[in-house]
Amino acid sequence: MKREGSYGWQVDAEIAGQSVHAEFEVLVWSDIVRQSMSNSIPATYGQLVRTAWEYISTGALWRLMRLRKGPVLAALYPVGAIILLGGLALLIWWATAKVAGVLLGTSLIAQGLGLALGVLPACALLDWIKRKDGQFFVFYLMHDYAYSARWKGRNPPELEARMAEFQNRIAEALGEDWDEVLVVGHSSGAHLAVSVLADLIRAGRMPSLGSQLAFLSLGQVVPMVSFLRDAWRLRADLAFLSATDALTWIDVTAPGDGCAFALCDPVGVSGVAPANKRWPLVVSAAFTQTQSAEKWKALRWRFFRLHFQYLCAFNRPGDYDYFQITAGPVSLAERYAGRSPSPSRIEAPASRYRSLAP
Repeated sequence: MKREGSYGWQVDAEIAGQSVHAEFEVLVWSDIVRQSMSNSIPATYGQLVRTAWEYISTGALWRLMRLRKGPVLAALYPVGAIILLGGLALLIWWATAKVAGVLLGTSLIAQGLGLALGVLPACALLDWIKRKDGQFFVFYLMHDYAYSARWKGRNPPELEARMAEFQNRIAEALGEDWDEVLVVGHSSGAHLAVSVLADLIRAGRMPSLGSQLAFLSLGQVVPMVSFLRDAWRLRADLAFLSATDALTWIDVTAPGDGCAFALCDPVGVSGVAPANKRWPLVVSAAFTQTQSAEKWKALRWRFFRLHFQYLCAFNRPGDYDYFQITAGPVSLAERYAGRSPSPSRIEAPASRYRSLAP
């Protein structure tokens, strides 16, 4: 299945004695972040400085660290790696210049030529790492965090325009003949889904009769954005969506996922929970229980792989099973009806910035 600007697939199956048909559509926004990525190494270091300053100067880094250390360490990984790479490149440059100086002589011209030659292997190292970033995720993660920090938690115009397109597509699906329209937001996509769905409901685009609307947030990192000083829109959307009866919102994370704010209620920890809050229902994917001992042993230290486990199969699934939820005959609301939230969830407000408007 493919629509203009998106892609997807279909599932036809027999599950629990019932025939099911599901259509999946991926709403893409990674190209916007990719376009913001600078191709130059110096510009990347400039982004590093600006991003670090935003999180450190506002105190957001320390508050996030107290909330969950894992995702903050994951955020610091590209920072530390880029600094280390820079130091290694300088060392290679210095060593090459020294060797060239010995071979070429001690004159000013020879020394200058040696310094110039030293730049080549240093730049070659940085360029090689960047080209291999699909394995290391150093520059990708750096640009991902820098994208939100650059706007201090606001959405730039091009992202708002894309989110409006997402809203239109969801509204269109709600008008079609489906039992359920399920929006899945993984990692950074979770906070975008919050705003898209809040806009949709506020605009009165929910049909009086039609598909059920459900929202499944997986491995969310909402505090990385909601804790920023100008994230008024996201905080207001979190507060609104948490109190609506227009959808079902289930938030699934796992303590074994070091890249997510595991069992942190994104509304509560952001300090914007209204008195009539009803969502999200925070539950654990419980990797240590839903995977066999052998599978868990194989995955335990593969941190980035674990961050995507929510979208993969479990060999001992509990009430969270991605494939049963997204393609099975039971709606999200029915599946989690009467389910208690995780007793170890964190709801205490931790953000310094809690305003819902400028």
